[in-house]
Amino acid sequence: MRKHLIVLLALMFALFLAACSGGDSETSTDSGEENTEETSEESSEGEASGNQEITVTAKSEIPSMDPSLITDSVGFQWAGETYEGLYRLDENGQLADGMAESSEVSEDGLTWTFKLRDAEWSNGDPVTAHDFVYAWRRAVDPEVGSEYGPYFLGGIIKNAQAISDGEAELEELGATAKDDKTLVVELEKPVPYFKSMTVFITFMPLNQDFVEEHGDKFATEAEYTLSNGPFHMTEWNHGEGWTVEKSDSYWDADTVQLETINAKVIKEVSTGVNLYESGEIDQTELNAEFVDQYRSNEAFNVAEKPYLYFFKFNQDNNEALANADVRKAISYAIDRQSLVDVILNDGSVPAEGYVPSNFVSMPDSDEDFRDAQGPLVEYNVEKAQEHWQKGLEALGKDSVEIELLGDDTGTSKDVLAYYKNQLEENLEGLTIKLMEVPFKERVRRDNSSEFEMEAATWGPDYVDPNTYLNMYLTGGQNNNMGYSSEEYDALIEQANGEYAQDPDKRFETFMEAEKLLLEEDMAVAPIYQDAKAQLFRPSIKGVFTTSTGPEFEFKWAHVEE
Repeated sequence: MRKHLIVLLALMFALFLAACSGGDSETSTDSGEENTEETSEESSEGEASGNQEITVTAKSEIPSMDPSLITDSVGFQWAGETYEGLYRLDENGQLADGMAESSEVSEDGLTWTFKLRDAEWSNGDPVTAHDFVYAWRRAVDPEVGSEYGPYFLGGIIKNAQAISDGEAELEELGATAKDDKTLVVELEKPVPYFKSMTVFITFMPLNQDFVEEHGDKFATEAEYTLSNGPFHMTEWNHGEGWTVEKSDSYWDADTVQLETINAKVIKEVSTGVNLYESGEIDQTELNAEFVDQYRSNEAFNVAEKPYLYFFKFNQDNNEALANADVRKAISYAIDRQSLVDVILNDGSVPAEGYVPSNFVSMPDSDEDFRDAQGPLVEYNVEKAQEHWQKGLEALGKDSVEIELLGDDTGTSKDVLAYYKNQLEENLEGLTIKLMEVPFKERVRRDNSSEFEMEAATWGPDYVDPNTYLNMYLTGGQNNNMGYSSEEYDALIEQANGEYAQDPDKRFETFMEAEKLLLEEDMAVAPIYQDAKAQLFRPSIKGVFTTSTGPEFEFKWAHVEE
């Protein structure tokens, strides 16, 4: 997600989601590809008519448009519309042609060869295999400081981890340009989901001359961005919004019908509703206050997403949170059903584990991973108080104060207030101090481990349980909360190593790891799985959501007036 975590965390996500009313969002197939939903009952097929310009909302400013540095859902969304990697996801959730025309993989699963199409950057330069090599090297270069580079490439692409650790040279990365149109990728080990990973923003190509020409200014203003995707950024008013326009240099420009997409930063739902009603914007998120009012409106729809909202416990920054009984007490003390029914009222559902429902199926089966595993968290005040007393006794205290970090937007504030009320009411002696900050600041604090407890979020980066469960490896890029378990590390390593090509044993090992993470350690506390209720102008067709990549896809969208 990014990190969706931040989107990832409570996040970061609001942009405009689409869907069939009340339907599930995506369900993976056995091949690891996703099914999606569109924002309206009609598909992208149809005649574009009228002004091909739309205006949508964003919850926050874009922290960065640099693919090597993006860790949030807002950056994922808009960089995902302006850049294109080897593949992108189409309206059916299948891997559609991007910069790659074809690919081949060796029998041992270790070498991938991608043939690139003829394509151009928005400045007229050709897109070449060298652009991918440069971007991937940059993502693992310790001097660049990419968070997702080491996270995604490390341990997957040959020598990526060693380079990130300063133990190998950039030129030793297992990605080489055989010629301008041939990219050869060597993996450390077989990775069943590698092809789908290339949709992720960190795998986007970069034009080396452009990046180096602008240096620290790269991707900080519209004029310092470059596109090889369907759209290019033409205006960026920081804190207020931005504009992307159709890129005539895009290889598949004939497919793109929208001419202009404006995004406005709208933090308050009431403001968004007023702007929608006045015709100034075409999409806006709804909260519980407005859902019942608009439920029968033809513009109303709900999309469930495999985005998890959860508590992140920093065991290094608060003595109480280093105690497993305290963490378990906090998890048991939250009434998740009332939260989604009363506070959110947007189609969200209580979380039952760390891997969301309707996300990935068991190997050779239609059974959902979540159903196969069963619930691992629950609301139980009696258990909450039992663990709370054990925790207080171990600490030698009768009261504890914990800071809870979250976003400062309207819905987030309501949810944070609910958490505070639940925890203080059900756990005597607990005081929750709310820290409500702008999204960008919360991302910074999360990355820097400057929090005690955080209302966090994570969205998948590829369709596999690993995208959730490998987050908490000791020393991992997203494990910035002091959690460490040799047993957990060994299980994740086994799933992705010894059992990499044995799907049944691999998933069984993931299930064992999830139980350890939650039932025994309660390293994090899953709270709810996201859904978005929104108003979406019915005249806009062909926008759809996917479980990975941009939160919503505009390449195939158009207006029918």
